[in-house]
Amino acid sequence: MTSKNFSKKKPVGVIGIGSFGTAIANILAEKSHVIVYARKPEVVEEINLHHTSNGKSLHEDIEATNSPEYICQQCEILFPVVSSAGFREVMQQFAPYLHPYHMLIHGTKGLSLLLPKGKTLETVDKIKRENIATMSEIIQNETVVVRIGCLAGPNLAKELLKKQPAATVIASKYNEVILEGQRLLRSDRFQVYGNQDIIGVELSGVLKNIIAIAAGALAGMGLGENAKGLLISRGMVELIYLGKALGGSTKSFIGLAGIGDLVATCSSNLSRNYTVGYRLANGESLDQIIADMDEVAEGINTVMLIKTFVENAGMRAPITENLYKVLFEGFKVEEALGYLMKYPFNVDVDFL
Repeated sequence: MTSKNFSKKKPVGVIGIGSFGTAIANILAEKSHVIVYARKPEVVEEINLHHTSNGKSLHEDIEATNSPEYICQQCEILFPVVSSAGFREVMQQFAPYLHPYHMLIHGTKGLSLLLPKGKTLETVDKIKRENIATMSEIIQNETVVVRIGCLAGPNLAKELLKKQPAATVIASKYNEVILEGQRLLRSDRFQVYGNQDIIGVELSGVLKNIIAIAAGALAGMGLGENAKGLLISRGMVELIYLGKALGGSTKSFIGLAGIGDLVATCSSNLSRNYTVGYRLANGESLDQIIADMDEVAEGINTVMLIKTFVENAGMRAPITENLYKVLFEGFKVEEALGYLMKYPFNVDVDFL
């Protein structure tokens, strides 16, 4: 089936109505009728009656439902944008209503664990690549959908909602998915690039969250641009090593979804992960920060997962390892920075 077989009159679905889901729904609604899925009936009612969600304005051509069956019947192309912690459960709920003709392009920047029954990240000794699933792999494992894609890039939701210029990458093994995503999303202020390395693009969006927390911590300490430049450049090296170990391509990490997203989230207090680091450096505990946040900072779980993976793989990831100590072992941000400044890096770039 080619992209011309998709009816332009068909509505497009968005699963999840958090900040990024709202932004994507508004962009899609400029060209298409959009149906959004929200779990809570009161949220569905607010959207349908007032065209708002959690105080954010929604395009008038957006309707809401809490029925997975209805949205899957009406839409052939769906954009799942839910937290990684709930992603598998949502796909399991939708699986009975999804068919091979559906196309899913997710916007979730996180990882999921595949562990033996009764095991958790805290109790498992080792994590190998086969224990880690990207969101596209969850879709593949839990549904019959074949044409899967993801979108990633410097896409801070608050800026998108203000209709500020931005760009994203749609990645898929299937060129048709890329072309459909571009057709639906591209506009004069939102550029959409394509990439066939879906794993690399997904991992770029996931791993940069680790560095974003560290960047927020530097800012919270009152450190300047030199320190931030050091962190971003060394963070990029660490991101590439981790990403390659997990199956991604270097080319994806040095593109928009990698370094583009890294620079944006390491420089903006609009980033939830940056905010976590900033507040940690100002003396707040992780529990306090999590309790006070409206949406998940994906980098917290990613740090825990990647630290365990690194130990099993015999690798070193000094930023991730020290950030883990800050988040979960009571290490002071100043101590972690001191360790990193003394770490014996001898070569600037050694991955090209």
